[in-house]
Amino acid sequence: MGTHRHRCEVAVLERTSTTARYARGFAAAVVAVATLVLAANAGPAKAAGPPPAEQVAQLQHAAGHTSD
Repeated sequence: MGTHRHRCEVAVLERTSTTARYARGFAAAVVAVATLVLAANAGPAKAAGPPPAEQVAQLQHAAGHTSD
């Protein structure tokens, strides 16, 4: 074999400033809140018309109303 050596270089982590860390944390928080708001608004749309008669009867029964 030749004299060629493979050297594994380990990346040295540079220390970041406190301001940079807080800025990244704040940006991550803004993205998280925006994601939650978008997810909450992405639910199924409500029906435009009145509910079916069977559901109306069930709701009235549950509320204690009678159709007398």
